[in-house]
Amino acid sequence: MTMNHPNFGAMEPSRVIIFDTTLRDGEQSPGFSMNIDEKVRMAEALAALGVDVLEAGFPAASPGDFEAVNRIARETRGMVITGLARSSVNDITRAGEAIQPAERKRIHTFISTSPLHMKYKLRMEPQTVLEAVTSSVTLARKFTDDVEWSAEDGTRTDIEFLFRCVEAAIKAGATTINIPDTVGYAVPEDMVRIFSQVRENVPGADKIILSAHCHNDLGLGVANTLAAVRAGARQIECTINGIGERAGNAALEEIVMAIRTRPDANPFTHNIETTRILRTSKLLASITGFDVQPNKAIVGRNAFAHESGIHQDGMLKNAATYEIMTPESVGWQKTSLVMGKHSGRAAFRDKLNALGYGDVGDNALNDAFRRFKDLADRKKIVYDEDIVALVDDEVVRDHQVIKFVGLEVWAGSKAKPRAVLELEVDGVPHTADCQGDGPVDAAFNAIHAIFPHGAALLLFSVGAVTEGTDAQARCTVRLQEDGKMVDGQGADTDTIVAAVRAYVHALNKLITKRARTAPEALSA
Repeated sequence: MTMNHPNFGAMEPSRVIIFDTTLRDGEQSPGFSMNIDEKVRMAEALAALGVDVLEAGFPAASPGDFEAVNRIARETRGMVITGLARSSVNDITRAGEAIQPAERKRIHTFISTSPLHMKYKLRMEPQTVLEAVTSSVTLARKFTDDVEWSAEDGTRTDIEFLFRCVEAAIKAGATTINIPDTVGYAVPEDMVRIFSQVRENVPGADKIILSAHCHNDLGLGVANTLAAVRAGARQIECTINGIGERAGNAALEEIVMAIRTRPDANPFTHNIETTRILRTSKLLASITGFDVQPNKAIVGRNAFAHESGIHQDGMLKNAATYEIMTPESVGWQKTSLVMGKHSGRAAFRDKLNALGYGDVGDNALNDAFRRFKDLADRKKIVYDEDIVALVDDEVVRDHQVIKFVGLEVWAGSKAKPRAVLELEVDGVPHTADCQGDGPVDAAFNAIHAIFPHGAALLLFSVGAVTEGTDAQARCTVRLQEDGKMVDGQGADTDTIVAAVRAYVHALNKLITKRARTAPEALSA
């Protein structure tokens, strides 16, 4: 490859650019919305992880999305910051304005190219689509010399028409061409065929970077991405924990560890600091309220667990018998028992640094330390997982409209459950005294009394952070209002307190989402 990219210069043939779309495609998932502060926090974590390109959002979608992209462009360094735009003048102009402060910037514009999408979604003739490719890329080049163009539903596009669209985008000045498997339809053989044929048949394809954006509807997102890279793609578009629309996107952590673990099959390089993978995964789970499944590759809590006697015997003799990578290589640490009620603030801060929380603000640190001391008084052993849970619980609640203050509950088989709850709403304290069918119901009724709303409770679940009867409970609450769905999480040794924290977290996310307008047909 001989391309000379405006933001990456002359690239080594084996170099793969990591393009993260957690804040754009990932955030479009039902319940995964983030407020601006949370997006900035995730952007900073992704920069520390070593992500090359960050798709910070879709600026034309709403004022809130524009502000988030613009603030990330102003405050985050080390990555190329890109905004997504359809082929319209307004979309591209808003994206150009939003990314303007970034030290390195890109506009990512797209249009559907498959017969199905052109006929039923766009209601446009192929020639009109082809003209839109040229005009959109030409306009985007007025804002930045780094322009990415995507053929939405590219894997179901007629290959000859795809050649014509890619050629038009390159001639108009696109420096990256993305061929996405938008609906997760392809298999690895399709990706090899499409990317190989584009490289062989499109003039100028050897001068730009080809990119793959694979969805996981058939569970093949990672496999398809790696197949595309083997066929010449040098940018992969992915998300932390594989979040994204429908079944999600190809997972960043799985792709980069497949490259690291199997260099014989994937002889490529990337800039990801893999030891930061777990902490980034946990931060996203805490912000969105969605834990990863226990058996999730790389970051699931069972990813390095061994229960079978045969496996345990092998592990005791040689870890390589059943582990193809070390837990430490992705950020897992052995559980530490050194923290207790006599530990001071300095030791607590050192522990946070060791766990990857060196950038916790003073307010969140103070609140987390106070809760740690309280936890240490109630719990015999404070595990690293306990500290992570309570710190995440404080960090994601910074700058929220509604804040938990205190709760008293009366319950039992002979009394009507009752909850007295104190919350702050916009800094003003409010108290409610309510009854319910159980202590959780009474507490939730008190929340509704303080902050009336029309959201429906779709899910309430409880899990334990660690083992033992004194373990912290981690609760998840799912709310839905006017078609908008959000999840909230909370952790505490008192399950009812954890439940209230989760409900308040969900309400805060719903408040954020109320101000947003869902963009039309956002895919890639």
